[in-house]
Amino acid sequence: MEETVRDHLLGTLEDLGEELETFKSKLSEIGSQEGSGNISWNTLRVEDPRDQTEELLRCSKDEDGVEVTRKVLRDINQQDLAERLTKTTGSERRRALQDLLAMLKMEQHRSTKLGLRDLQEINRESLQNWTPRALGDLPWHFLRKVMALNGTARTTSLGQGAPGDKASSEENGGQGDNGNVLLDARASLNPHDVLCAVLLCSDSFLQQEILSRMSMCRFALPLLLPALNTPKCTLMLWAMRDIVRKWRPHSLAQSRGFREESLVLTAMPTVSFVRMGSCSFSKSKLLNEVLSPSQQHQDFFIHRDMESGNVPREIADGLVEISWYFPAGKESSDLFPEPIAVANLRGDIESHWPQFSFLTELSSAVFILTERIREREYALLSSLQGSATKYYFILSAQAEQCSETLGFLNKLVPVLKLNKLNVPEKNNSTNETEFVENLQHTIRSIMDSSNKRVNMEAVATAARELGVQVDEDGEECQSRSKWAREITMNMRDVAHCKTEMLKLQGDLWNTLTKVEKELCRMKEQGTVPPEDYKMQLKEKLSELHAKQNNCELNDGLIKFINGLEQLTAMEKHHFLKWLKFTLDRIAKDEHSRLQAQYNASAGDPQKQEELDEFIPAASLRVEHFLRELGQLYEAEHAMVKEGKMAESQKKFTHLPGIAADLMLEGFPMELIDGDVSNIPLQWVTAVLTQLHTKLGGRSRMVVLTVLGGQRTGKSTLLNAMFGLQFAVSSGRCMQGAFMSLIKVAENFQQKLGCDFILVIDTEGLKAPELAKLEDSYQHDNELATLVTGLSDITIVNMAMENATEMKDVLQIMVHAFLRIKEIGQNPQCLFVHQNVCDVSAHGQNRRDRKHLLEQLNEMTKAAARMEKLHKEVTFSDIMDYDPEKHNWYIPGLWHGVPPMAPVHLEYSESVGELKKYLFQLIKIHSIEIAPKNIPQFTEWVKSLWNALKHENFCFSFRNPLATEAYNQVSAKFSELEWEFKKEMHLWLSEQETFIQNQAPEELESESFAQLSRETQQKLQQEEDKIFECLEKYIKGGAAGTHMLEIKEDFIRSTRSATSTFHHYSHQQLERAKNNRKRHCRYYNSEAEFRKIIEQEIDKLLEDCKSREHKLNDEELEREFQAMWRGVLSESMLFSSMKRPIFQEMQILLEEDLQIRGRLMHQEAGSLLRYSMSSFTMKKEYLDLTWSKTLKELLTKENWHKAEELATSLICQCSAYIDEKANSKADYDEIYCRELLCMINETLQQEDVSKLHTSSCFEVDLKLHILGEAARVFQEIHDSFMKETDPQKSAKKLKLQYFSILKDLYLDKEVSHKRARDFCDQCLKPALVDYMNKRLGIAMADNILRSEQSIDYTSRSFFQFTTQKKLLEENEFYNYVRYIENYEDFVKTWIQRHLVDHYSENEDLEDLERGTLSTVIERVRGALENSEDTFNTVLAFIDNFCKALQKHLVISKDSLVGIRFINTVNPGKFATFIQTSLSDLEQQILAEFKNLETESKVSLLSVKPQDEIFKRVFGCGKQCPFCNVPCEAVGTDHKEHFASVHRPQGLGAYIYIETNMLAYNLCSSAVVSNETFQCSETQWENHPFKDYHTIFPDWRIQPDPSINASDYWKFVFKEFNQEFAERYHAEPADLPGDWEKITKEQALESLEEAFKMK
Repeated sequence: MEETVRDHLLGTLEDLGEELETFKSKLSEIGSQEGSGNISWNTLRVEDPRDQTEELLRCSKDEDGVEVTRKVLRDINQQDLAERLTKTTGSERRRALQDLLAMLKMEQHRSTKLGLRDLQEINRESLQNWTPRALGDLPWHFLRKVMALNGTARTTSLGQGAPGDKASSEENGGQGDNGNVLLDARASLNPHDVLCAVLLCSDSFLQQEILSRMSMCRFALPLLLPALNTPKCTLMLWAMRDIVRKWRPHSLAQSRGFREESLVLTAMPTVSFVRMGSCSFSKSKLLNEVLSPSQQHQDFFIHRDMESGNVPREIADGLVEISWYFPAGKESSDLFPEPIAVANLRGDIESHWPQFSFLTELSSAVFILTERIREREYALLSSLQGSATKYYFILSAQAEQCSETLGFLNKLVPVLKLNKLNVPEKNNSTNETEFVENLQHTIRSIMDSSNKRVNMEAVATAARELGVQVDEDGEECQSRSKWAREITMNMRDVAHCKTEMLKLQGDLWNTLTKVEKELCRMKEQGTVPPEDYKMQLKEKLSELHAKQNNCELNDGLIKFINGLEQLTAMEKHHFLKWLKFTLDRIAKDEHSRLQAQYNASAGDPQKQEELDEFIPAASLRVEHFLRELGQLYEAEHAMVKEGKMAESQKKFTHLPGIAADLMLEGFPMELIDGDVSNIPLQWVTAVLTQLHTKLGGRSRMVVLTVLGGQRTGKSTLLNAMFGLQFAVSSGRCMQGAFMSLIKVAENFQQKLGCDFILVIDTEGLKAPELAKLEDSYQHDNELATLVTGLSDITIVNMAMENATEMKDVLQIMVHAFLRIKEIGQNPQCLFVHQNVCDVSAHGQNRRDRKHLLEQLNEMTKAAARMEKLHKEVTFSDIMDYDPEKHNWYIPGLWHGVPPMAPVHLEYSESVGELKKYLFQLIKIHSIEIAPKNIPQFTEWVKSLWNALKHENFCFSFRNPLATEAYNQVSAKFSELEWEFKKEMHLWLSEQETFIQNQAPEELESESFAQLSRETQQKLQQEEDKIFECLEKYIKGGAAGTHMLEIKEDFIRSTRSATSTFHHYSHQQLERAKNNRKRHCRYYNSEAEFRKIIEQEIDKLLEDCKSREHKLNDEELEREFQAMWRGVLSESMLFSSMKRPIFQEMQILLEEDLQIRGRLMHQEAGSLLRYSMSSFTMKKEYLDLTWSKTLKELLTKENWHKAEELATSLICQCSAYIDEKANSKADYDEIYCRELLCMINETLQQEDVSKLHTSSCFEVDLKLHILGEAARVFQEIHDSFMKETDPQKSAKKLKLQYFSILKDLYLDKEVSHKRARDFCDQCLKPALVDYMNKRLGIAMADNILRSEQSIDYTSRSFFQFTTQKKLLEENEFYNYVRYIENYEDFVKTWIQRHLVDHYSENEDLEDLERGTLSTVIERVRGALENSEDTFNTVLAFIDNFCKALQKHLVISKDSLVGIRFINTVNPGKFATFIQTSLSDLEQQILAEFKNLETESKVSLLSVKPQDEIFKRVFGCGKQCPFCNVPCEAVGTDHKEHFASVHRPQGLGAYIYIETNMLAYNLCSSAVVSNETFQCSETQWENHPFKDYHTIFPDWRIQPDPSINASDYWKFVFKEFNQEFAERYHAEPADLPGDWEKITKEQALESLEEAFKMK
């Protein structure tokens, strides 16, 4: 028998011997001193040590007797005895606790308690099979296992672990051996010690969770914790408050009813089992037999025959455990008809008398197991005389044969009122099963005979009276309980609470939801115009928000808000827990009352139908209060946005921060309100924004969602997998969707690829409560689509026993997956099949998986038809599905029949395996797709929900992340495209320069073909470079994964840019070749003349020098004049014939028309008659049928479109003609061909063919454009001929040749003069030409790299910038130019910006200086490499020009007297050029500085404004309804789109009936029941909803918000009259709310539309 405190104290006093008197004397002295504790000193004057021991213990509290004894022993110098007493009593237990915590490595948690969040954190152990290898691992092993509902959680044996298993590590505070294979010297600990230690180191909320999970595992729970770190033992009332049990008493068996109550509130009889002294058989094992049905044994209590059950307890003696039996309502199998509690004291009652006393007060009966009863035991038990509790003795076989024991037992008969039944017979011959059955029978008898029914709250009252601590008696807990009671004290029922306290929910919120959805779906529009109907709905919304905002706050709600605002985190937790418990009790009472009414109204179907609506709504939880906060915030936000409340008046701005704190502390947050199927978007956005801020911006999340039918165990699965606290109950316990955040340990974030896992739990699909509703399928579909769209991984949870429901759920799921795939997501899915127990389930179900895939394929096809997708789709097309990997089979939760069945061990193990696979999937997913952060997730929620509110989800969805990614890559693509163009422009410049330096004959050879090939190769290299950079950029994660789906657009745009530049480069090279040929022809003619002149000069020079007297200047000039006249009279200097450009172009036009099957009408005449300004529309330009002609008379649609086409084409061709006019080159017939090509390409476009223009329109348009061009081109040619006229040239040459003759005759040193001639006539023109070729590229590059470059980052940003500027200026004609001639507007805008930019700063001068200095350095280098190499200047010049042939076109032909230059010293010639370069550089820069910016730009080969224009203009297509320009990248894309559309009246649309401007928005019309007519519809009415069949290349989506189009509404209402006058119509009758839009609201909507906030 284990020794007790009494034994140790008695032994100590007996060992004093003769010193006992000294002890008593000293004891008397202490008794007279102050502060002597609770000892009653008068009773201690006894002689016998035994009696003195009893009196010391009986009269002491808080171990005062032992403490005083130790003090006295020390005072009388009995140190050894004092020390021995210390070791063997309470202080030894405290030391044992300290040692145990040290062994378990839990010392730090004695003060800093463990919380639930510590267990939820994802770390490396989450991926491993975790086996304890050291004592420090045991607490974490227990916690992990019990949180996972694993029946082996109480196992404390240490093991080596299987391959791949992992011991604990630093993630758990450094517990364990960090993988050391050497086991602890001590192989195990008693499970009760580990449990006590864990509870001691856990905060009160983790204690609740531990006991809740233990209860599910059907483990006995700690009722009284021994006095470990407290002076008294502790009743675990608070820890058990969260436990709810469900059972069916026999009284409800027939009605099939059941009870579901909180465990601590359920009154029931209690029987206790205790041990007195030692016992040869296991009390706990006996209890397990008593509580287990014969066919289902369970180990409720740990006993000595279990693993580690025989390990001596270190600290757990005195622990009282409790377990329960709950009937299932089956008389044949239930052990007891009603619930009963069974308590079990660990340790001997002599050592733990307070616990025993507590049990006697609690219990209807106490069973005392013992092997002997001696005088001491008899005396102890005699003190129980008068107790109302029944006592039963279970004696061992030895005790039944012991006369002493039987004698004292007989003495106890009258004292404890015993009879034969109170001593169940148990001897060696007793059958174990029969004994257990007898014991069960005895307990049933006790239940029948005893009226003692107590719940745990009543037990707590009794405990306090006995001096037992209650865990919830702390000030923090009790004060919050009072606070919660004050909130609920006046609640009569759930309905009263919801109407009086939670006013913003219910009908108001429900109506508001319907209006919001109608605003998107417009089903009830009728004949009301869309914008007017939307105005009505917006007014209704405003009224509802105002009603919500005007609701007075109930005192209870104010108290709730104050509690969240004022309390600390722990106080807040207690407050919310108490409120939860109170609300649960109210809701359960309400549910029971309604259920009783329902049962009573069995014959009244109408009454039952009414109650069917009330019963599901009879739920009341903390979530309803938090939902009310969301509604308060939403209403206030709406009032501010509508201008009905100032920002300073807001009262609820702090609420999102409080909700974010709750999320961080582990509370699930409501995402979707299941009662009305709506998301409070502003509230959710604000909470998540606050959450992101509180996380310091580190919020990368992988989102995991579970979906499935009702009652399939979704929430339980998540709770078991991650230790979460989602609501679990019968029926529709969860409505809507809730999300919970799980932290990933910092040292594991990189490996897992995220900072958090966001888990979303959802209500069950196909809920019976919703089955009668018309929109139940839509409700489920919205829910499934939303959470699937939000998720990275979706778990589809299916209960295998209901095939019909499973099929319905799968249909909903497949539909959701299809939708998500169609919007560009790649959903990941796991199918979890629950209630599959067979170990061979995976293998046996191979055929089932094949059948499942077939079903999924059929469902996918059905869903595709519902979504109007005209293509064959299979399930494998919408997701990467592997039947072997993506199907998981999990046994049912319960191992047996509830309510007594424990959690199936295989359930927990299978969930653990599923969890590990999920983490592997998350790791792979995070590598392939960058996780969203909270702001991205928030935008995703908004976009998904906005699309779901519309009928056509796929059509309405705007992907915010794809938009962001698109904009990011658009900016990158624009950057890369410019680098490509810049590189190619520079390359082309070099090649053109090279061509201009070649002899004509070489240009006809293979060298030119080689040049073309090299250009093509260069283009390919640069294209590949773009692809490579784009790929790297996308893979680098800068644009997110959503760019992968639209990467094709950029590939297509790149190829289009390459193709365009290939065509451009071919033209440029051909033009350079032709120009070189013309140049050579001209100079060849002049060269012959020069050759003759120079021969004559040689003769004249020789003649003059041979004369005896030296000629003066006048004489020399007379000789020269005579020679010159003679040469001119003998030489044939013919001017080239002028070409008739008009005639040449007319021939080319006729050839073109003939090829196209067009005939020029006879009266057409010469091109001279035509100009672009004289082109006007004529009725014969349209070729319409009779019916279309009538429509055209009314609408003038085709007329206006054809007129716009002609204007645009004339503008485009005019720009081309101007470009050629500024080039100073001679006319080339390629100019005319390119003009014709531009016109033909435009006229052949599909949308132009729909205008039904006649051949007459084409012919006249070409005549007018080419007529204008011919006039300009003739002027170009004439100007060129004039500049290159030999007669004119000869006059210049005369002066230059006389100067040469004079110098030669006088033998002057002319090196410097010839060098200056070379610089002026050859080098300077080449440098200026270089500047004109390169400066345009540099200017564009400078603009695109400067601060202003942001305006040209992408087409969308340019649209935003221009529209913002228009709003600031707010000038009508600016808007007209922007709307009517967008291309011209953009060009003018860029031109103005360019000129302003370079006029206001010195950037242009810097560019000029930089460009020129670059080539000057090349010239210096060429001079240095050439000056010492050649003997003649001519050889020097040839080499010099060759060295620079790719950079400068140095025309040696321009140098007069080239044959005389060899008389010059090469060294001096080169040196003079070298020294002249600086002056030449400054001279050129000065000339450029004196030019106006516009003049300068007109001379450039590459126009910077054109390059910038190409970057931002795009394809130039406009919306067919409102003329808004397309914003897609490049000129070649699959679909056109725009961020925001305009009222159609701004595009000159007019209502035929009223002649008023149309004010419909196409983004509203596409979801309305409106129709449209146009030539494309053959003037038949066509539904706007099906516009895509008419205009398939346009994507016009509904506005992302109700204010998205406010910008253009503001413009329309500002200039309604002006637009009407311009379009010869009446002003539009605009909806009233348009008049209220302010300039500030217009700007805000613009920023929202282009995501610039």
